Amino acid sequence: MRIFRHAALAVLLALPAAADAAPRVVTSFAPLHSILAGVMDGIGAPEMLVKAGASPHTYAMRPSEARLLEEAQLVFWIGPDYETFLRRPLASLAGRARAVSMASLPGLTKLPARSGGAWEVDDHGHGHKHAANATDSHMFLDPRNMMLLAQAAANELARLDPGNADRYAANATKTVAGLEALDRELAATLRPLAGRPFVVFHDAYQYLEARYGLSPAGSITISPERRPGAQRIQRIRERIRRVQAACVFAEPQFEPSLVRTVVEATDARTGTLDYVGVGVPPGPDAYASVMRGLAASLSACLARP
Repeated sequence: MRIFRHAALAVLLALPAAADAAPRVVTSFAPLHSILAGVMDGIGAPEMLVKAGASPHTYAMRPSEARLLEEAQLVFWIGPDYETFLRRPLASLAGRARAVSMASLPGLTKLPARSGGAWEVDDHGHGHKHAANATDSHMFLDPRNMMLLAQAAANELARLDPGNADRYAANATKTVAGLEALDRELAATLRPLAGRPFVVFHDAYQYLEARYGLSPAGSITISPERRPGAQRIQRIRERIRRVQAACVFAEPQFEPSLVRTVVEATDARTGTLDYVGVGVPPGPDAYASVMRGLAASLSACLARP
């Protein structure tokens, strides 16, 4: 019996640390959650506030999600200009947690928010201007930026959990290597689409477009929270015809009938771009799946004659 107890103890000591012993980490939505899941692989698992299918632009937290923030030690988000629903909760509920803003990471590629012309015209024909020096917050759609997030996550986790610092570092190295391979794959898929104009539902894809040489021609909405009026729809329709846009892309979390209305009396085809990962299982592979899905959707619509 004593030998059995000693053997059982040895087995228990050899097992990995329980997930609940890892730092309590909360992420805002799927792309960030995927990177953190990769860095924490085998040690713990991050929580995610905005579930797949919902938009970070229009999200309202539930009490159970507020409790996640109250219990968090680390919170990863893009920043106050993107997940606006988190501004007040982070200030009032997550006082004990360290909030890490991806937008503030050193070395990050940042692009200015676009305004004017096809990107922002209100129903009276006036350009809608962003605040001075505003940055486009969809920076997670450049895999190189996500490499920086993985490295920053490993550093932050190591501070809280130094006993697992080497494992976080190794996971980050593996995650970055996967993102480098993904970057090469996306470049090969999207390179043939250069010069083929398209219109998106809202201006979320500038980082993807800039990284891989795509040719956007405008967006249907000024912002996801504002439904465009009849005059704007007519102007976008005229632009589609003028630039001969091949495709107009919807998003699964917003009303698809609007896109069908926009393409009436044009030769443009329709497709769907899903950057929030509807139907993609959460985990370390989710970000790559979302990015491959975007590339596949663009290619399926734009590559057709």
